[in-house]
Amino acid sequence: MDHLRKFFLKKRIFITGHTGFKGSWLTSILLHFGSKVTGFSMIDKKKHFYEKFVDYKKVNNIYGDILDIKLLQKKINEQKPEIIFHLAAQSLVLESYKNPYKTFLDNCNGVLNILEITRKVNFVKSLVIATSDKCYKINGKKIFKENDELGGLDPYSSSKAAAEIIFNSYLNFGKQNKTGLATVRAGNVIGGGDFSKNRIIPDCFKSINSKQIILRNPKAIRPWQHVMDVCRGYLILSKKLYLSPRRFSGPWNFGPKKNDLRVLDLVLKFREISQKKFKIKILKNKNHKETEILKLSSHKSEKKLKWKNLINREAMIRYTVEWYNYFLEKNLGTTITKRQIKNFFK
Repeated sequence: MDHLRKFFLKKRIFITGHTGFKGSWLTSILLHFGSKVTGFSMIDKKKHFYEKFVDYKKVNNIYGDILDIKLLQKKINEQKPEIIFHLAAQSLVLESYKNPYKTFLDNCNGVLNILEITRKVNFVKSLVIATSDKCYKINGKKIFKENDELGGLDPYSSSKAAAEIIFNSYLNFGKQNKTGLATVRAGNVIGGGDFSKNRIIPDCFKSINSKQIILRNPKAIRPWQHVMDVCRGYLILSKKLYLSPRRFSGPWNFGPKKNDLRVLDLVLKFREISQKKFKIKILKNKNHKETEILKLSSHKSEKKLKWKNLINREAMIRYTVEWYNYFLEKNLGTTITKRQIKNFFK
C-alpha cells in the first residue's frame, strides 16, 4: 500500500467530523502517511475519549457547526485543502427518532453546504461524502447496488437518501467542475475507539463492566467490516477522484463479501474472543422496526478501485477486542491505534 503513503504525503486534507469514530481513524491514518490534516468538528461528550487515541496535537483542529456555512467556508478558503472528506453527520438511527428535525438538518444541509462551498473554489481536487448503506429503499431486495432506488422510512435513512439526491443534482449540473465528487455508502463498521450509544461493539465493551448486553434485533444480518478497511476504500477513491475526476465521480458501495453475520453471532464471537463473561438479553418490545437483512454489492469498488476487505471475520473481531482490552488496561489508545494502522498498511 506504499502508493497511498506516497500520494498522501504532505497533501492538504480537510476532514469534517474528524473527532467521530471513522473520522478519528481516518485522521490517524493520514497522520501516519504524513498528510497535513485540518479537522472540523463539533465539541461533543465523546471528544475526551477520542483524544486518548488520536494525536490531535498534529492536527489543525477547528471546532464549529457544519450548518454554519460562513464559518465552514472561511476555514476551507483559509486552508485550501486538496482533498475533503465529509464525515460530519447525525449517525445514529435511534437518535433520529428522538430528534428527526436535527437529523435532517445535519445530514442534508451539511452535505448541501460542503457541496456549495466546493463548487465555488478551484483548489479542491476531490470530495468524498459519507452517507450510509441505509439510503436504499427497502423493497424486498437483499443485496443493493449503487443504482438501486433510494428511500427510507425512519428519519436517519431518509435523511441519507435525501443527501444522496442533493449530491446527484450537484454532480449532474456541475459536470464542468474539475473536482471529483463521490458519495460512499459503507456497511456496518466496527473497530476500537467507537464510543457511540446504541451500537453493538460499544455495547459489548460496556457489557464487560455491566455484565449484560441488551440486543434489539439479534437476528438482523449486517455487512460487518473493520474501520481500517473502510478508510482504505475512502483513501483509494479520493486518490482516483484527484487523478481522474470525471471517471470516478458518483456513488460507491463499500461492503464485505463474507463478513455478513447476525447481530447475535457477532456478540457471541466477541464474547468468545475477549473471554469476558456477560449475559445476553433480548429486547422483546421494540418501538421501531429495523430491516432484517441488509447487504451491499461492492462489485463496482472491487472492479474499478481494486478494493476489497483485507481483514476477515475472525481478524476483524480480534483487532477490535485487542484494541478495547488495551484501552481498558491503559486508559489510552494511541499506542494500539498506531500499531494496528502500521500493521495493516505495511
